[in-house]
Amino acid sequence: MEGTVLRTADLSAYFGENRVVRDVDLSIPDKTVTTIMGPSGCGKTTLIRCFNRMHELVPDAKVEGEVFLREEDIYAINPMIVRRRIGMVFQRPNPFPTMTIYDNVIAGYKLNGVELSRAESDRIVEESLKKAALWDEVKDHLRRKGTFLSGGQQQRLCIARALAMNPDILLLDEPTSALDPKATAHIEKLMTELKKTVTLILVTHNIAQAARVSDFTAFLYLGELVEFGPTDQLHTAPRDKRTEEFLTGKFG
Repeated sequence: MEGTVLRTADLSAYFGENRVVRDVDLSIPDKTVTTIMGPSGCGKTTLIRCFNRMHELVPDAKVEGEVFLREEDIYAINPMIVRRRIGMVFQRPNPFPTMTIYDNVIAGYKLNGVELSRAESDRIVEESLKKAALWDEVKDHLRRKGTFLSGGQQQRLCIARALAMNPDILLLDEPTSALDPKATAHIEKLMTELKKTVTLILVTHNIAQAARVSDFTAFLYLGELVEFGPTDQLHTAPRDKRTEEFLTGKFG
């Protein structure tokens, strides 16, 4: 696919002998929002954790097949570099509790032992918080702890922390499931802004959210990629009966 940022070939993931992702072939277009959707326990989170080599951190976990980031084999790259280029935001906001808002944003540099000048740090913090639509709310409180923020603000701080590393891709694993409707709307609006500069891969079980924010949708069922295509087409004329049954609430 032209403009592909991430591509998988025969990707399978295991916990011990249990195969939870099965032979997934997927091409993610650059500068888009792609949703990975499916019922609970179908392998959505495991799949995206293969994209940034977090799956292998689990004891007894293994991966088969290939994942390419801009045609580079991610399993031939240092995993720390992979995780800088493919950032991740989790289900529950997780700012580092002992760090200030400022230090949370540049935490990735500190954890990787990258020395920044004060001017560079200031620039990265301001740019990242602006990209995450948080700067105006926190610019006068940068020396306060990140945990002083509301849940929605904390999640945007986590997005700023991931964006600070200038990633190619941002993985968002159910990023609004712990948030109220107003904070959810804020994050959804942010996603449509962010895709101008970074590719977003969103895991959600929220069908309405997938329809609102994504350009492409992948439907996963029992670890198998059932269907992938433009969101409008998948939601209005799914090719597979299982996709249709999931979208109409027959299971999920």
